[in-house]
Amino acid sequence: MTRKLVAGVDSSTQSVKIVVKDSETGELVREARAPHPDGTEVSPSKWWQAFSSASDGLLEDVSAIAIGGQQHGMVVIDENKEVVRDALLWNDTRSADAATELVNELGGAQLWADAIGSVPVASFTITKLRWLANKEPANAAKVNGVMLPHDWLTWQLLGTDKEFVTDRGDASGTGYWSPFTNEYRKDLLKLAFGKEITVPRVAKPNEIVGETKSGMLVAPGTGDNMAAALGLNATPGDIVISLGTSGTAYTVASKPTNDASGIIAGFADATGNYLPLACTLNAARVINAGATTLNVSLDDFAQLALSAKPGAEGLVLLPFLDGERTPNLPNANGSLHGLTRTNMTPANFARACIEGMLCGLAEASEFITNFDKEQKPKRVLLIGGAAASKAVQEISATLFQVPVHIPPAAEYVADGAARQAAWALSQNPNPPEWNLAGSIVKEAKYQESVRNRYREVFNSVFV
Repeated sequence: MTRKLVAGVDSSTQSVKIVVKDSETGELVREARAPHPDGTEVSPSKWWQAFSSASDGLLEDVSAIAIGGQQHGMVVIDENKEVVRDALLWNDTRSADAATELVNELGGAQLWADAIGSVPVASFTITKLRWLANKEPANAAKVNGVMLPHDWLTWQLLGTDKEFVTDRGDASGTGYWSPFTNEYRKDLLKLAFGKEITVPRVAKPNEIVGETKSGMLVAPGTGDNMAAALGLNATPGDIVISLGTSGTAYTVASKPTNDASGIIAGFADATGNYLPLACTLNAARVINAGATTLNVSLDDFAQLALSAKPGAEGLVLLPFLDGERTPNLPNANGSLHGLTRTNMTPANFARACIEGMLCGLAEASEFITNFDKEQKPKRVLLIGGAAASKAVQEISATLFQVPVHIPPAAEYVADGAARQAAWALSQNPNPPEWNLAGSIVKEAKYQESVRNRYREVFNSVFV
């Protein structure tokens, strides 16, 4: 029997990655990628150009496709379905003041958390729309509709004469969709932008939303974190720690969250569950900066870290090298604490860098799991570029109270999009069971004293 192939796309900030997989087994058949331009605003046409380049000759025998894309962002179109201005990306912070305005106008953080599961920050689409209304009124007057980056790309696949669609996962990061009711909060959209505009229809998780001109079926796609969770087959009890340039900590939950502190973004996932998430600005970049400081390779840096004892003999790094988002310390700097003549060694410094990075994410993940007392964490899934470091793997086992699983390196956002495409193709009640073999497992060797020392230093500086 001829196997059916599906494609998954990861349209991220820096590049597009496409994987083609067997719909039944998840076996990787082929893949491709292409770069995106730098910057925090970009013409959406550049995403389509990159996708077209990477997909050239790749998709002829593919039955279904889905797009996972960078969350948040803002793509606005006019009544002629033309893009009004370059898209603002999630990492464009010019709308920070607009976020503060909106929080105050509704009556505070708790009301926002109760309405949309999150407290708006500069990354959210709703704050970018307020910025547009305030700062570019001529462009704002032209706007007839708004969508997310992955929505726009899906629309291009379907044809711009068709309706534009999204999914509940990515919609939950806009600031005007409620995970509690699974509906748009158009009142909040109007509060932010001053008028009603068209938003994408929210499709069912495994819906076939249309097809391409060549007859390839199209699934709704989702946001990048939701796609990664789907690619990992994350379930309630799993804590995903992703170590890229920045870091994320999230879990799959059976009910929505409403954290007024802003630490947890109360997202929905791509299956019908929820995805409470915390994001840090400082992850792999802490290791890179530490290795540069010691003038050693990343491998040598890892060996140094492993040669030091847990706790680095009292040396603690607060790793806020670029400010921080979780906790919300945008103007903070990194700082090194507890220096003595005996502990001031390259090995202890390397260990302190890795422990500091991981402690920040461990604190965030603990906050998430404590928010839902009914859900007990069972394991950590450690992914991202820095997860390949043996030092990160070993040290992570000392900082979490559950086993740490390191899945094989893969494009998990694209994999999750492909799994969604296979789900839509099959029309089964549940996503296909793709075997995620080859994980490294580190049993927990929890060192409470290290976590307590990190908290002690943090509280002495910031509380």
